[in-house]
Amino acid sequence: MRVQDLQVVWFKRDLRASDNRALAAAAARGPVLPLYVVEPELWAQRDMSARQWEFIAETLVELREDMTKLGQGLVVRRGTMCAVLDRIRTEHGRFTLWAHEETGNGWTFGRDRRVAGWCRASGVPFYELKNHGVTRAMATRNGWANSWDSFMSEPLTAAPKLQPLAGIDLGHIPSSKDLGLAPDRCDGRQRGTRSVGLGILSSFLTERAPPYRKAMSSPLAGARHCSRLSPYLAWGALSMREVHQANERRRADVAVLPSVDRRFNGALKAFSGRLHWHCHFIQKLEDAPRLEYENLHRAYDGLRPKAADATRLGAFSEGETGLPFVDACMRSLRATGWLNFRMRAMVQAVASYHLWLPWQESGAVLARLFTDYEPGIHWSQVQMQSGTTGMNTVRIYNPVKQGHDQDPTGAFTRRWLPELADIDDEYLQEPWRASNAAQILGRAYPEPVVEPSVAAKAAREAVWAVRKGPSFREETQRLLVKHASRKPARGRGKSAKKALDKTQMSFSFEGDKE
Repeated sequence: MRVQDLQVVWFKRDLRASDNRALAAAAARGPVLPLYVVEPELWAQRDMSARQWEFIAETLVELREDMTKLGQGLVVRRGTMCAVLDRIRTEHGRFTLWAHEETGNGWTFGRDRRVAGWCRASGVPFYELKNHGVTRAMATRNGWANSWDSFMSEPLTAAPKLQPLAGIDLGHIPSSKDLGLAPDRCDGRQRGTRSVGLGILSSFLTERAPPYRKAMSSPLAGARHCSRLSPYLAWGALSMREVHQANERRRADVAVLPSVDRRFNGALKAFSGRLHWHCHFIQKLEDAPRLEYENLHRAYDGLRPKAADATRLGAFSEGETGLPFVDACMRSLRATGWLNFRMRAMVQAVASYHLWLPWQESGAVLARLFTDYEPGIHWSQVQMQSGTTGMNTVRIYNPVKQGHDQDPTGAFTRRWLPELADIDDEYLQEPWRASNAAQILGRAYPEPVVEPSVAAKAAREAVWAVRKGPSFREETQRLLVKHASRKPARGRGKSAKKALDKTQMSFSFEGDKE
């Protein structure tokens, strides 16, 4: 590689100039063309949505401004990546391509392979750098946690100065309408941009964190006291390393401050654990890309129907199942693009157990609704909450009990289900028991699509029957060796049977997991 060749930096899930090692490495070798490619085929996939694109587009506008201040504005092109690279080679001649590794959905996995093939055939050097705590081509999880700690402790990379490139059209950042995406009203969606993400990080570490451990289970309190950093990490406006280091600095400060809220100590320690889990779950998809589409434990093949019951899937998607707390969660998610950790787990479990929907379809519904959609975490958690990993305890949430436990005053449910205004508090989570049920159910609000206890019993029996199969345990042990986490202090030298992977967590970093 000649030092002064053009360096093309391909932005994907790393929409930042700071702590962007691909950008810094490229700038040290020559003039940089910072590139984002809008790929219509990606945005036509089942798990992508307008709310996600709109968050990205906002982030790209600010990233372009940041890059312009560094010397060269962000170039945006539309089309397939290989076609865009062909045009760059025609217009600029020899170049080198830089990017961060990405563990995305199946489409991006195939796209990255096509790009690597194009580079080999075209004689274009292609360098992919590690983006966060996920490691490519791992043979075993042994030492993974120590590797994460080491990577996250490395110094942050400063945004480099860039040489301006003459005569380059920066290109248009399209709207979701321009991309032909389905209308996706989400008035409560978090706004994109790195600057907004940095403000949210600061407010969490200095103000909002103390009730974190308790609040993360509540759909109301969680909206305020969870970190709310998940979309900024998912799309790379913030780096995992800078968030981890900011958290560690704050933990050190809190330890010596005499008048700080003492709950900060436990909250920030718990938050540190969630940052580790973020990469732990993405590593699962990196190691087994098929888990986006197929049961991780193949003994569950054929357990659920291949195609979803359209009525039940539609009711689930729209928050019209007749199970009030589930419907309130889904309507809140549709309106805000976010849901707290326990409720993410609950709605997926209800879809998979009570409604008996194939997780591939209910999981795609949720993926589109999450602004913070992170494929590795999402599909790992969809399978965990659907009971198809073979490694985790089967957990069938009782949606009525969850409503009473997590929304004891009914404020959250009533906010999203105004149709139940005339139902007494005592019966809010099971309105079919109210004396005036006949005046409301089937009219203003749907009757339940299933009887919760009956549906849960049938699902439990079906799932546990699979677990009693003759070869179930052998396959489970193989999966533990490949995918289970290890405790750094006590896992060394232990059998894979002792691997820790039993904690029930949620789907996105904001997992802000259990």
